[in-house]
Amino acid sequence: MKPTWPQRIGRRLALGFGALVLLLLLALLQAAHQMHLASETSGRFATQDMQRLLRVQALSMQIEGVGNAFIRLLNAPRNQRVAEYTEVDAQNHRIDGNLASLDDDSADTALHAILNNLRASRARYADAFVATADEIEAGDTAAATRALHTLVNPALQDMLVHSNALLNHERQKVEQELADAQAWHERTAWAMVWLAGGLALAAAWLAWRTTCSVVNPLNTLEAGAGDIAEGQYDRRLLATGVTEVDRVAQALNTMAEAVAQREAQIKRQAYEDALTGLPNRTFLLNTQPEPDNPRNTLALLDIARLKVVNETLGFATGDSLILAAGSRTRQVFDTLADTGVIHQHPIVTRLGGGTFAAWFGVDHRQQVNTLLQALVGAFQEPVSCSGQWVDLSMVIGLADLGETGINLPVSTLVRNAEVALHAAKRSAQPHAWHSDAQEAARLGQLGLVSDLRQAVAHDELQMWLQPKFSLATGQPIGAEALVRWHHPVRGFVSPADFVPFAEQTGHIKLVTGWMLARAIETLKQWVHTHPSLSIAVNVSTRDLQDPGFADRVRHMVTSSGIDPTKLRLEITESGLMEDARQSIALLHSLTDIGLPLSIDDFGTGYSSLAYLQKMPVSELKIDRSFIDRIDTLPGTQQLVRAMVEMGHGLGLMVTAEGVETEAERATLQALGVDVMQGYLGSRPLHGAALQTWLDRHTPTAS
Repeated sequence: MKPTWPQRIGRRLALGFGALVLLLLLALLQAAHQMHLASETSGRFATQDMQRLLRVQALSMQIEGVGNAFIRLLNAPRNQRVAEYTEVDAQNHRIDGNLASLDDDSADTALHAILNNLRASRARYADAFVATADEIEAGDTAAATRALHTLVNPALQDMLVHSNALLNHERQKVEQELADAQAWHERTAWAMVWLAGGLALAAAWLAWRTTCSVVNPLNTLEAGAGDIAEGQYDRRLLATGVTEVDRVAQALNTMAEAVAQREAQIKRQAYEDALTGLPNRTFLLNTQPEPDNPRNTLALLDIARLKVVNETLGFATGDSLILAAGSRTRQVFDTLADTGVIHQHPIVTRLGGGTFAAWFGVDHRQQVNTLLQALVGAFQEPVSCSGQWVDLSMVIGLADLGETGINLPVSTLVRNAEVALHAAKRSAQPHAWHSDAQEAARLGQLGLVSDLRQAVAHDELQMWLQPKFSLATGQPIGAEALVRWHHPVRGFVSPADFVPFAEQTGHIKLVTGWMLARAIETLKQWVHTHPSLSIAVNVSTRDLQDPGFADRVRHMVTSSGIDPTKLRLEITESGLMEDARQSIALLHSLTDIGLPLSIDDFGTGYSSLAYLQKMPVSELKIDRSFIDRIDTLPGTQQLVRAMVEMGHGLGLMVTAEGVETEAERATLQALGVDVMQGYLGSRPLHGAALQTWLDRHTPTAS
């Protein structure tokens, strides 16, 4: 069924206001009509009050008017007769009207007699009119003229005679008619009051109906827009029957769909890892625990040697490795969830780089052992990357709620798992569980790092020197500077307890600066006592990454006035390869100062020989792991021989670290090693012990 109410707001408003205007016009017309009737009544009364002469004169004029019209009709052409007939008819009607207005009291015999005479005259006139009109229509002008003079005019004259008799009679009726008119006016006034009230009610109803037909759909539209603003994008605004509102509603529906799609896309970008498609760290940290899925364990998985893969084979290969790790991890957890080893719906996310996190639930830790075995099995198969097979191994840190079962924020579990992950890496284990001991150690190490800045500022550090000897002469040629820390509260702190964390936090640069200053100060003291000795200071990876390091060293050396060849810098092989190109540029800046450079712990890293020959170094220090029991290991001897020959081929001095026995010294001397360092020659020395050793083993300059 088609709607009866217009669907457009403009039409509704136009109809509503049009109806109101129409009602107003009806009221005005009714009032005008009543005023007209009142005016006619007053006019009629005024006419009835006129003298008989005036009434007779008016009637005479009407009769004469009929005669004149009839004459014009007689002489008018056929195409103009219609207008003349109309005029004659109008005059006849006026005469009939006057006669009819006078015939209102049939009980008045006098009036009845007069009116009867007038009607008779009027009837004769009517017959004469018809007869004359027939002659006119017949085209007989002469006959029509005769009929006019013999029939029409006498009848009109007779009507004039009888109309004069009405004058006196009408005067008597005036007073009674005036009274009747007053009563009529009162009735008319009440009728107007009721009409106005009805029109007002009708107008009010129409206004209310029009307003509701517009406001209600707009209210519906407003409510729907509010729902959309609150994020209820699935809310759809239904048709209201108003075209404009429905168009806006459709636009809002379209907007809600577009906003929902964009918001979903933003959420995907905010909570989804672009490379693997897995949820990211933000998603994990914002996930709330679910009562029906008690996730109580978090595993942190880190791809081993990812940085090496990126630098050696390129980032595309590293991304392929990350994709494979994420896919296999997700598959393992889904499979174990389906088989009931772990609870349903584990969350596997990528935190960044090669690190993944899995938040899941188990009934006891033994189930985690099954999980670890499944992960080891999943990572055994190498990954094919651009035609190359790359091993995929993961280190895992685990954390759970512990025996208390107290709910912990997922951020706390992530932090605990990170502590466990670092513990596994330090101990070279495939996985490790978080423990209170690890937490205490971590907090203690953090405290040490916090105290390290104060230690540098207050000279709580100490520089110990371990002598280096020429295997050819047996004489000392210098020493390696080793940092020690005597904490005012904790006492002696092993370098293994604070150096790695200082390296991670960047505080190691403070230590390097302090050690360089002490080494330069010692060399200044040795200028007159032990001028042949040099001091080697270890340089960290953080220092190699510092663009201003070479300038600071240059300033320290030039301002001290020492011979720069007596200050040797030792750089680890792995540190050099963090960024080989930048490292080579820095090494050249250091050699420009005149400083000799050494590659420390050679053989434990993965340096490229192509880079090695570009490095302006003067010494290779073979790591102690190759020296231990070398006299009993022919294979190691061959490897060290190759290192020595390579070093000599590059014009480098070769030093062996960690020499502890005479057999090791003899073997190294036979292999061509130039310098030895280790407990066989001397342990690290400090203070008075160092001075005593120097006085005993080195000649004093004169």
